[in-house]
Amino acid sequence: MASSRAILAMGLLAAVLSPALSTRSFISMPADVSSPVTLANGLSYGYHANSCPQLQDIVWPIVESAVLGEVAIAAGLLRIFFHDCFPQGCDASVLLTGPNSERDLPPNQTLQPRAMQLIEDVRVKVHAACGATVSCADIIALATRDAVFVKLLPTSLAKEPMQAGESEMFYFYDLPLGRFDSLEPANSSAVFDLPQSTADANTLINAFKSRNLEPIDLVALSGAHTVGKAQCSSFNNRFSEDADFARRLAANCSSDPNRLQDLDVETPIVLDNQYFKNLMEGKGVFTSDQVLISDGRTDWAVKGLAENKYWFYSQFRDSLVKLSQYQPGGNVGEIRRNSCFAPNGRSIPATAGDEGGAASA
Repeated sequence: MASSRAILAMGLLAAVLSPALSTRSFISMPADVSSPVTLANGLSYGYHANSCPQLQDIVWPIVESAVLGEVAIAAGLLRIFFHDCFPQGCDASVLLTGPNSERDLPPNQTLQPRAMQLIEDVRVKVHAACGATVSCADIIALATRDAVFVKLLPTSLAKEPMQAGESEMFYFYDLPLGRFDSLEPANSSAVFDLPQSTADANTLINAFKSRNLEPIDLVALSGAHTVGKAQCSSFNNRFSEDADFARRLAANCSSDPNRLQDLDVETPIVLDNQYFKNLMEGKGVFTSDQVLISDGRTDWAVKGLAENKYWFYSQFRDSLVKLSQYQPGGNVGEIRRNSCFAPNGRSIPATAGDEGGAASA
């Protein structure tokens, strides 16, 4: 793996690591469990190659430093990415402040301000180097991708010895770029389509289907809960359940309903497949987590991802890229020149918000 780490050090972040770097054969992974990822209109893998060729070399060190300094940033970026893309596509609408802001609605009130500010910090650096050529929406996607890789690199590529037959490869996935920023927030009905922590399997599957996502995408993307925390008030519906783990959750939260609970109770700061193993042991924190192992449309995926960490890495990558292609209204908008938190026509200064209040991630 020295070769792949050297590639990262040289800043060649746009490439998918080549199988030629691996000295072992790939372990087998299920095929044809998800529809192929197709490029959305107007997006391409080399979109910024001429206008901002150093883009990914600017984004990577900023995100790497932030995530290594605070693990919650990775979870915060993943949650912002999902909450931005799911309502009306990946258009940075979730960042907008002011009238009708998505951030004022209950599903988004605990989005992490520090992760939002990181996106704006990256925009400032990118625009200083390249001009206003890169959208906040593209920066969200790139920052999230880099945060995922920062969390995987030390645990999956450096620390764990390879077992016989395992691959030394992990794909550093490339992203299609060229998104525009929305001119206004998504409407409230679209924001309330975001899956809730109390949702049952049928509700979850239908919600993802409405976004052209399949049950395997639902399960893989739920794996983001392998990092991050949630306020006790977001899963207090579990407290009355007659199960040891539910009673443990209730006891942990008894003194403070706003206490933060790790969503992965075994390896909370590592982006790995332990989350799925937890579900098989009845240790899912949210109802929306635990139901994935009790429904025939999703239980096979939970079991498979629990058994095969490389399938999780691969499917998580594919499902993130697939979600990033969701564009129900087409790729329209602008590139925000002055702030990720305000459209170009608004001169009122906008910020990520104060640091008050704990943020689920």
